Amino acid sequence: MIRGIRGATTVEANDAKIIHSQTEALVKTMIEKNKIEPEDVAHVIVSVTDDIDQAFPARPIRELPGWQFVPVMCTKEMSVPGGLPYCIRVMMTVNTSKEQQAIKHIYQHDARQLRPDLLDE
Repeated sequence: MIRGIRGATTVEANDAKIIHSQTEALVKTMIEKNKIEPEDVAHVIVSVTDDIDQAFPARPIRELPGWQFVPVMCTKEMSVPGGLPYCIRVMMTVNTSKEQQAIKHIYQHDARQLRPDLLDE
């Protein structure tokens, strides 16, 4: 079965090192909580808000061990009045035998407000 796994985080500044470290931390948590193997990943889409443009957040994902062949693409998030600033969102499409309700979606930092109903605490 193919399932989507969502994740989101925020950064405190439009800085390449921060963008990379926060994206890496988010994706590593998504991998750990959902026991994801790179060969089970169809693709990863990463979106950023308009205020993030100093680095491609796909880079630290591609640099994870075994992830160099996983298709990863960056895109811009819709700009909506009142939207969460400095936000990085990840949609990972994976092959898994898990039921939909067993998927652990990960929301970190200020992005926790996006889906408080899905927080795993």
